[in-house]
Amino acid sequence: MILAGDIGGTKTNLALYDWTDQRPEPRYVESFPSGDYSSLEEILRDFFVSSRSVLPRQQETELPEAISVSDRQTDESSMPLQIEAACFGIAGPVLDNRSQTTNLPWVVDGAHIAKEFAIPQVRLLNDLEATAHGILLLGPDEVEVLNEGKPPAKRQALAIIAAGTGLGEAILFWDGTTYRPMPSEGGHADFAPNNDNEIELLRYLRGQYLHVSYERVLSGPGLHAIYEYLRDTKKNEPTWLAEKIKTGNPAAVIAEAGLAGHADIAKQALDLFASIYGAEAGNLALKALALDGVYVAGGIAPKLITKLRDGTFMKAFTNKGRYKRLMTSIPVKVVMNEHTALLGAASVAATLVQGGKP
Repeated sequence: MILAGDIGGTKTNLALYDWTDQRPEPRYVESFPSGDYSSLEEILRDFFVSSRSVLPRQQETELPEAISVSDRQTDESSMPLQIEAACFGIAGPVLDNRSQTTNLPWVVDGAHIAKEFAIPQVRLLNDLEATAHGILLLGPDEVEVLNEGKPPAKRQALAIIAAGTGLGEAILFWDGTTYRPMPSEGGHADFAPNNDNEIELLRYLRGQYLHVSYERVLSGPGLHAIYEYLRDTKKNEPTWLAEKIKTGNPAAVIAEAGLAGHADIAKQALDLFASIYGAEAGNLALKALALDGVYVAGGIAPKLITKLRDGTFMKAFTNKGRYKRLMTSIPVKVVMNEHTALLGAASVAATLVQGGKP
């Protein structure tokens, strides 16, 4: 059995798989609010307890040497299952199989997790690197096409951009046999406005942050920041919407009002968000020369799919001057499977068991 995880600033998804040579359905999946825990290890302990109550007991085997004598005397329900390998996608840079998460006060260490839970192999990946592995396993019914495009006959590269609690980016290059995912922290690159309204947005945000990255704009908090900019400059916030934002999830409330057409300020916020999202997706496509396609992933895109379909995103994506024709030829797809990063992490863990190199 293998363990896969998708660790984000808002939630942590964990799953157990019996993975052979084809994509299976997970045996057990559970989601945890990341902010309620002090570490990934704490979440894993809860996960193993709950998964043992659901999955059939495995055949008794001798306990691994890594488990101490005191651990052997604890209640069996608290012991981890027999995990052959684990892989976790982490929202943050991964160096030497260790990561200090970007939007959580955690340090995740693959070697420490392997030792504590007696897992022979543990691999950490950047969360977008895990998503990149996952998109290679998606079916046609798990994506929405924004632009069919016309990719070249000879394979080149793919790119992924994903807005959620933060903004992630990744590139997949073709090595002659398969696509190879590359991690990136491109979401933290400087926000580059390209019209007067976006210039004013940048000025507004510079009053709050020393560094204004794309993540400051293209994320759940980023949508709220765009809304606040419009509120403070346009002075057109309805009282009822202000009250809902105070008591709910600001980004979700703004998106709901904007998609339903209930408030001009919310519609304007979504327009600006979708335009900047499309522009940065186009920037990534140019930098990677991702002629084979760009995937829009993350938690926000599926929720805003009707907005992304209305042309605002693609207009900004293709608005690259002399390169407009090239941009029009690039396929653009929205990932609708919310567990794509989990799926990618599972595929890497399965490769570790099989002795391959992910």
